Amino acid sequence: MKIFNTLSRQKEEFKPIEDGKVMMYVCGPTVYNLIHIGNARPMIVFDTFRRYMTHRGFDVRYVSNFTDVDDKIIKKANEENVSCTEISERYIEECKKDMEGLNVLPATVHPKATEEIDGMIELIKDLIEKDYAYVTEDGTVYFRTRRSKDYGKLSHKNIDDLEAGHGRELKVAGSDGKEDYLDFVLWKPKKEGEPFWPSPWCDGRPGWHTECCVMAKKYLGATIDIHAGGEDLIFPHHENEIAQSEAANGVEFSHYWMHNGFLNIDGEKMSKSLGNFFTVRDISEKYDLQVLRFFMLSAHYRSPLNFSAELMEAAKAGLVRIKTAYENLEFLLKNASEGDASKEDADRIAEYTKKFDDAMDDDLNTADAVSAVFELVKFINTTANESSTKGYLNALKTELLSLTDVLGLIIENKTEDLLDSDIEALINERQEARKHKNFARADEIRDELLKKGIILEDTRQGVKWKRAD
Repeated sequence: MKIFNTLSRQKEEFKPIEDGKVMMYVCGPTVYNLIHIGNARPMIVFDTFRRYMTHRGFDVRYVSNFTDVDDKIIKKANEENVSCTEISERYIEECKKDMEGLNVLPATVHPKATEEIDGMIELIKDLIEKDYAYVTEDGTVYFRTRRSKDYGKLSHKNIDDLEAGHGRELKVAGSDGKEDYLDFVLWKPKKEGEPFWPSPWCDGRPGWHTECCVMAKKYLGATIDIHAGGEDLIFPHHENEIAQSEAANGVEFSHYWMHNGFLNIDGEKMSKSLGNFFTVRDISEKYDLQVLRFFMLSAHYRSPLNFSAELMEAAKAGLVRIKTAYENLEFLLKNASEGDASKEDADRIAEYTKKFDDAMDDDLNTADAVSAVFELVKFINTTANESSTKGYLNALKTELLSLTDVLGLIIENKTEDLLDSDIEALINERQEARKHKNFARADEIRDELLKKGIILEDTRQGVKWKRAD
């Protein structure tokens, strides 16, 4: 299997540190609001990578964090006059609901930044002792970026060409006691109304770039196989992670770096100011989230992806084709005669797995893998009929389920039918809950209906519903 390594800017044969095992860290969301569809892309992409590696026989230890202390969380807490913990815990739970809807598997470990503060303090102490970090008069701790001899190796930036203003914490040299404009924050003093932790330097909190270094090492080791995230994290976040981790541990931080491309909306960058900002929850009001997952996998993960209503409708139609093929097999199996699939049939069916695996082996090319699935669907539609044996039909069914499961697509109809009267009763209860501002219950009802294949749409004429295709 080959992976495009951002570090080398080329495809490399994947060789794990330990045979048969994969140690993988994926940067998770900052939990201050519902996740948007841009957040969903790395979740879906790297969940699919994890599923495929498991399909290939690897034991995957997959760690993805929640950043639960951040300026945005603090701002949200102040706006609502509640604690930062209340905000972060609320949106961690909402994130998990959306992940379930997207069929994203829970990580092996989901560490929270606030639960790893002691480890961050120890890392910073170590960097100070090794002269990679320094403390200013107000207790701020900065990393000496120019001491990192390979700084810029991931983003392929020349350190001498970098200017102030890149990233969250790069400031003008000399301001706030900084020795160099490139130096970034490891620990910052508390401000009024902010959460803080005691440290040897001041009461305060860690810098963003320090968090993932500590969590990756604690749960995976000083050197890991793969570190992944969106391409917007390459610089400065991942670059600064490398600088700290390798300065402290003296070993390579990660052998492979994977980054997914940006998501645009109708050809433009997603932005609240442009009115084209969509949360996963917004999409779930119009589509089964399996459609969103299928749409995300329709393009190569490193390519920019354009989101539009037309492309979502195309993804919906494509998913219906796959589900219809599966349902036809189920129907035929009810009255099929006994008998095994021939060796020739089995070999022919296995060709689709080979096409699928070849695509996925080529830097997780899900677009070509989906094409292989459609080829299998066409084969099912043209060869499966009333005269097919149970053995043959089951072989086709097993193959289709196996490939779609790797993609994280649910094609089996496991929902129970609801009577129209039951649906109307739940919708009325949801309306009452919203009227009394019990939004948690309203969301629960919507999620319950969605799991049963009922999609709600709030319109000026009231709530309309339909069964998912």
